[in-house]
Amino acid sequence: MDIAGVSMALANIKTMNDVGTAVLSKSLDQSQVQGAGLVKMIDAAAMERSVNPAVGSNFDMLV
Repeated sequence: MDIAGVSMALANIKTMNDVGTAVLSKSLDQSQVQGAGLVKMIDAAAMERSVNPAVGSNFDMLV
């Protein structure tokens, strides 16, 4: 059994695992930022509807 080869393979696997975890963490952070932005937009739309409920409820179209 080649101990040096096994050691290098295990180090490679650990590095790949660490990189995968870091990428997943960044993706989670990005998703949280996008979710917070979406909640903020929904809150702003609800505020507009409460102040002026007729806005956006009708639309006129001429063909």
